[in-house]
Amino acid sequence: MARSYARPGQTSDPPGSEFNRAKTNAEFGYRRDVRFGSWWDQLVVRLVFSSACVAAGYHFHPFGLSRAVAAIVGLLFSISVFLFEIRLQRASLRRLIGAAVGSILGIVGAYLMGLVLDRTTIPEDSRSFLDIGVLLVMTYIGLVLGARKGDMLNLQALGGLFGNEKGNRRQPKLLDTSVIIDGRVADICEAYFLEGVLVVPQFVLRELQLVADSADGMKRQRGRRGLEVLQRMQKMPHLEVEVSEDDFPQIAEVDLKLIELAKRYDAKIVTNDYNLNKVATLQGLDVLNVNQLANALKPVVLPGEAMRVFILREGKEYNQGVAYLDDGTMVVIDGGRRAINKTVDIIVTSVHQTTAGKMIFGRYDDREPSRNHVTQPVEAAGRSAEAPSTAERLPRSVVPDPSQS
Repeated sequence: MARSYARPGQTSDPPGSEFNRAKTNAEFGYRRDVRFGSWWDQLVVRLVFSSACVAAGYHFHPFGLSRAVAAIVGLLFSISVFLFEIRLQRASLRRLIGAAVGSILGIVGAYLMGLVLDRTTIPEDSRSFLDIGVLLVMTYIGLVLGARKGDMLNLQALGGLFGNEKGNRRQPKLLDTSVIIDGRVADICEAYFLEGVLVVPQFVLRELQLVADSADGMKRQRGRRGLEVLQRMQKMPHLEVEVSEDDFPQIAEVDLKLIELAKRYDAKIVTNDYNLNKVATLQGLDVLNVNQLANALKPVVLPGEAMRVFILREGKEYNQGVAYLDDGTMVVIDGGRRAINKTVDIIVTSVHQTTAGKMIFGRYDDREPSRNHVTQPVEAAGRSAEAPSTAERLPRSVVPDPSQS
């Protein structure tokens, strides 16, 4: 999905694509979850298991194999178990439960079919082959289908064991490209409003790298800024920034991939994109919108309050002026066109909340010149102070009046 992240007026440093790829691969490699103990504990347990497999193969040497070949087979078997374990650790609890239940049901179905085959007149060798084949097929189908349908399980319905699972654990949060480039999410994390596991999908990181490798200098600067924001967040001790390798090749748009990944891991989406926010909310996902947070933190202004603003330009309607607060809130002043480029006091008449933010409408009263005034320049003020007190006298005429002669 093509997005434009350019902002006028920004300068760019020309980092090359090799720099960005090296930075991406070195700093944001996949960080695996902490499983049990330290790295040395895992190594010791795996060495003990592989040694036991090698010893069992060397001692029993099954299938008529020599002891050396059987020991090598035992080592290869232990390595395959380790690879299978690493793959299982990435799966969710729902998928593991679904796969276990599906495989058990497949084994039970294969056993019942084996009882039916025992009552037939099929030869013993053929019946044994069919029993093994049915057992493998049913177990495989049950395992695969159970894992795929495991996301539909409602673990909270099981009561005490899984009833508080969602409330006690910290939900992971998926970061969108827009919120990474924006950069304010790092400040929010520093203020401890976001903590726990922050997941950066690989397809989001790839899109960020494409922005950093763009031929446009402004886009390249914004992509580099996004990488620096991720590096800054990765150094925060209360955060766990991980890169997810999950992808959905059949889906082209990044927003839809984010939604599917959030469904898979029951995660929240952190974004600035208004459309993504609405689509994810309609599908029942939790969304953390940084723009909504910024609007919620703006100061509350009530109708009838007085405030001082600097009218910057004229408005769309007749006799309107437009001013801006320090946080970027637009203030529309009725009757403020004549006071453009002046700092005036206004009365707030109404406040409206829009999708783009908050708008304040006020009224400029030009009948109170004592309140709505403009500070004179320093030189003009100095000249007026140096004027003599007799300035109120009528000036004498330079040209003689012929009537007085």
